Amino acid sequence: MGSQKSIYAVIKGSGSYIPPVVVKNSAFENSVFMNEDGSVITTPREEIIKKFEEITDIVERRLAPDNIFTSDMAAIAAKEAIADAGIDKEELDYIIVAHNLGDLHKGALVPDIMPALASRVKNILDIKSPNVVAYDIIFGCPGWTQAMIQANYYIKSGDAKKILVIGADSVSRMADPHDRDVMIFADGASATVVEGVESDEPVGMLKHSVRSDVGEYLNLLRIGRSYNPEIEGCYLKMLGRRVYNYALTYVPLLAQECLNKNGMSLKDVDKILIHQANAKMDEAILKSIFRLYGITEADMNIMPMTIRNLGNSSVATIPTMYDLIVKGKLKGHELRSGDNVMMTSVGAGMNINAFMYKMP
Repeated sequence: MGSQKSIYAVIKGSGSYIPPVVVKNSAFENSVFMNEDGSVITTPREEIIKKFEEITDIVERRLAPDNIFTSDMAAIAAKEAIADAGIDKEELDYIIVAHNLGDLHKGALVPDIMPALASRVKNILDIKSPNVVAYDIIFGCPGWTQAMIQANYYIKSGDAKKILVIGADSVSRMADPHDRDVMIFADGASATVVEGVESDEPVGMLKHSVRSDVGEYLNLLRIGRSYNPEIEGCYLKMLGRRVYNYALTYVPLLAQECLNKNGMSLKDVDKILIHQANAKMDEAILKSIFRLYGITEADMNIMPMTIRNLGNSSVATIPTMYDLIVKGKLKGHELRSGDNVMMTSVGAGMNINAFMYKMP
């Protein structure tokens, strides 16, 4: 008797849309930044920008052109992923789009989420089959990783064979121009085609861990008023210090839980693709993960970074990083067959998730 084959969800293709509009930190030199109470921050802007760069490592970010919406970015990334996977788009069972603010029209400040972005993407891709089920997922910045977890369930159950998973956001359009956090946010989209394959050995998506915290953590990221009391509208607001503390407390623990579920230790991990939220935060999280395993010197090369030039594009950060690495576009990083990759994210909810992925 041969060993029993199991079905695993494997990434067969990937694609990204990295917006063409480059905005450097110097673009904020004339900004009027305010405190939460509406008072103007008197610190010289050059000093604010310098400190911001030291903390986040962001020197520039990418924004979508005014006429490109989140669903457009998602569709461009999806086309590339479908071509990369070499599949017929009509064979897809699901299209899952992770986002947070829908199709934001420049200056409108109102999220446009009906019909679902996944339906819009299906329409742009001109997919005719009614059997291609399209829906959205809102899960903060961990949306794409959560959508991958859902795709894994569908494929494992035998319900689906091919799934298009997209992370896309244009968060810059809802950033408050009078809040220093405006400098963090960027736009982008990335997509993966996940397919079920039979294998004797575990491959592709392995086991995952997820947590959702509310109560005192519910509004660490939310929609609120501008810090400028004279401005109307809804803006993305973040309690940065508290987000930092939350992430540093719980992401390492969840990462360890995920490794435990997979019967792995940190030494088994070849790369950690972590949400590009803030370089100092990600470095602190990595060091904390290493400390959990009694290692004082963290290997920073295990954690690729894109935030310096791409900013924080929310749900798009991890799949964009994966796409850049597998296509040889992220200097100093590669993913080889058999590598164990952890993908982990933290964001609004507050939610944290992590899954292990074994490169085929």
